[in-house]
Amino acid sequence: MLDEYEKKRHFQKTPEPLTSDFKQISDKPIFVVQRHDARKLHYDFRLEMDGVLKSWAMPKEPPKEAGIRRLAIETEDHPLAYADFEGEIPAGEYGAGKVEIWDKGTFELLKREEKEIVVALEGEELKGIYVLIRTKYGKGEKGWLFFKKAS
Repeated sequence: MLDEYEKKRHFQKTPEPLTSDFKQISDKPIFVVQRHDARKLHYDFRLEMDGVLKSWAMPKEPPKEAGIRRLAIETEDHPLAYADFEGEIPAGEYGAGKVEIWDKGTFELLKREEKEIVVALEGEELKGIYVLIRTKYGKGEKGWLFFKKAS
């Protein structure tokens, strides 16, 4: 499941985690949003699913209010240990730049289908029901829309 993640990285050069040495602190699955100041500043949204972090890159800050939609491009799965990762990925390495945790918390999975994922997020910044809907926009089948549902 993490083959693509491992192929893109030289672990002797990058501080990114290789394995899922991760201490679960909650009965609920976790989510994390990492602010990634790489070639272009973006936000990586990650949900714990199937023993990994399913991941999407968003060019803009995730919305805290309903009515704002963000493009989210699906990326490779990451190990659970990545949820705690903050640091500098060295120049010349995949994703080079500064990574910091912007938000972190737990979530409840309300719906998971091929073209729609609905979660109730409980973080510091993101709270409430959020939706990911697969769209034809973005890179092929990897484009999604991410938004907060009106309450």
